[in-house]
Amino acid sequence: MKNKFLKIVVIALCVGMVTSCNKMLDLQPTNSFTSGTVFNSLATTKQALAKVYAAWGLTGNSGNGSSDLSGYDPNFSDFLRSFYYLQELPTEESICAWNDAGVPDFHNLSWVPTNNQFIEGMYNRSIYQIDVANAFLRQTAADTVENANFSAADADSVKVFRAEARFIRAYQYWVLMDLYGNPPFTDENSEVGSVNPQQIKRADLFKYVESELLAIQNELKPAGQNEYARADQGADWALLARLYLNAEVYTGTQRYTDAITYASKVINSGVYDLKSNYNELFLADNNVNNPEQILSIAYDGIKGPTNGGTTFLMQCSYNSDMEADVNYGFNGGNLAWGGMRATSTLPKLFGDDYTKSSDSRARLFYGSTYDIADPKNFKQGIAVTKWRNVKSDGTIPAGTVDIASTDFPLFRLAEQYLIYAEAVLRGGTGGDMTTAISYFNKIRKRAYGNESGNVSSINLNLILDERAREFYWECMRRTDLIRFGKFTSSSYVWPWKGGAADGTGVSDKYNLYPIPVSDIQANPNLTQNTGY
Repeated sequence: MKNKFLKIVVIALCVGMVTSCNKMLDLQPTNSFTSGTVFNSLATTKQALAKVYAAWGLTGNSGNGSSDLSGYDPNFSDFLRSFYYLQELPTEESICAWNDAGVPDFHNLSWVPTNNQFIEGMYNRSIYQIDVANAFLRQTAADTVENANFSAADADSVKVFRAEARFIRAYQYWVLMDLYGNPPFTDENSEVGSVNPQQIKRADLFKYVESELLAIQNELKPAGQNEYARADQGADWALLARLYLNAEVYTGTQRYTDAITYASKVINSGVYDLKSNYNELFLADNNVNNPEQILSIAYDGIKGPTNGGTTFLMQCSYNSDMEADVNYGFNGGNLAWGGMRATSTLPKLFGDDYTKSSDSRARLFYGSTYDIADPKNFKQGIAVTKWRNVKSDGTIPAGTVDIASTDFPLFRLAEQYLIYAEAVLRGGTGGDMTTAISYFNKIRKRAYGNESGNVSSINLNLILDERAREFYWECMRRTDLIRFGKFTSSSYVWPWKGGAADGTGVSDKYNLYPIPVSDIQANPNLTQNTGY
């Protein structure tokens, strides 16, 4: 952490990175600025905040082809691509035909602490964004704002910027806590460059993330009142609800009542509603007329090109044979990579024959075989066509050839409905079963277009299955399976789980990823996770 990242934070913060002209922060590069001049005006301070956000969606200061993580291929080192590998590929929702070093280990649940660029890249990407947020917070401390002679209104705006940076940092610490358990810890008060960070225990990191989110909730802009793709109170509450839903995994103590409280804050804010057409949530204009989106990573095929992000989610799930049947929005089937598809477990959640399902969420494409005899054969299994680089009117975004302009939802309202329902079922107070069932049925009604899919009762297994139908390939499944005790267990298997054709249980150590050996060797304060 110290050796790889802290030395480049100041440089990074002197560059205001544009992520999307129309979707996020309409800012131009400020390469001529130094850290001494960036933070003396509101406009340039906002440009520095743009870099904090950009670390989510880009890999470097010039988009595709550059990396702000030394030693990592920029095609592999963005946040979403790495997050997908770790959250989806070890589950029944995804299996990969590629044989890149480390990739087969995910679905086989057989990874090791060394020689897996994706486990290490995800870890380093999260730490990098934390470092950038820390540097922004150091540079916008109260004395800096005072010395810059900001007006009262501008000083208030900087306070909002700081709350947003703290939210992004809290989000990435949640990612590290969920994936790795016990990462190194730094904040804006940590000494830079000469001291190895201390390791923080998972339960203590939970307390820190919780305290940060509670502290900033009234400093962020009200729900729905910030610029698109910037954090507000709604995003803060949504992350708190997710945090509390998984609290027993992270700390050993249930917090389902708190999950109900914060999911309800989102639901009852009056800001959000389900988008009427589920499939339009995953198209290139999902930033427009979308009341369901709480916070997204903004992607732009022209201003922020990357082979990660939603470009990866699309390119990896198509091949040229699908071009005639699926308009996925790229000009030429030769641009499709043909790598990821689902095991038979996912389509079976939509019925024995998903092609006859009335559930509009079954965005799946039948391959040459339903089952997978050879994991390296992309044409065996069911391809996922959920993500497309096409607008809701069927047109392709202007200027895009092989890079997507579809945004990725980090949080959306449907998740809050299901958090509420699950937390009620698990014994949380402050909610009721009638409301829980009504929220569940709102999602079902949207999926079926009528009330034919509605239910009169719910249980935990139904919640887990509904989460799969609603959120497949949205980087939630590993976390869900762990919460339900089914990720490593032999009681729930899927094709090729653990490397066995019919699936098998594996060691519980795989509920956490290892701390990369490179950081263990560089930082004597770190202890490896149990079993590795």
